Amino acid sequence: MLFSPAPPPGIQRAALPPGFVYAQEWVPALCVDLVYCGSHNFIGAPIAGYAAERLILTREAALALGEIQAELESCGLALKVFDGYRPQRAVDHFIAWAQDPDDLRMRDKYYPRLDKARLFAEGYLVTRSSHSRGSTVDVSLVDDNGAELDMGTCFDFFDPRSWPQSRAVGAPQRAHRLLLRSVMQRHGFVGVAEEWWHFTLREEPFPATYFDFVIA
Repeated sequence: MLFSPAPPPGIQRAALPPGFVYAQEWVPALCVDLVYCGSHNFIGAPIAGYAAERLILTREAALALGEIQAELESCGLALKVFDGYRPQRAVDHFIAWAQDPDDLRMRDKYYPRLDKARLFAEGYLVTRSSHSRGSTVDVSLVDDNGAELDMGTCFDFFDPRSWPQSRAVGAPQRAHRLLLRSVMQRHGFVGVAEEWWHFTLREEPFPATYFDFVIA
């Protein structure tokens, strides 16, 4: 359920630019696992700009997630969010990592069939990310026990098997992807061709602005 954002007594939080909110305060039922705060990601290390595991989004995107969460709760499901607003310095971290041919520590898990130098050319990484505009989310679905529905690949698996329309995964996994995409689209988000988890609010408030404030 949505409510007016206010930090609990005694809790300090960083001031956000106008138009941004801490999404977990608006939608407390979200399951949030911001993987770039730690080492469980495709680089294998915390990412620049992620100083706290706090999901930040534009107000409009947070409101839309609240509507999605309410719909999913009616059938015993919830959204799991891996990433929301992403500082430009984090994107720059990705760029620097991709230019280091010797750092392959996470290859087997996240890009086993792709040369890391091709991640940008293949569209899995970009030099300016829609996440930095504050209205893009990386999400999956969990059941009422918090277990992720099987989507056929893990989040950030850079491979054609992660394409939403891939026939390389089974029918149950395709059905889960379709369910996720359908509910996101009903509430104003659009996906991409390369990643089943990636969605951007169609009517995003900052379509041409890329922010770089730290998540704190």
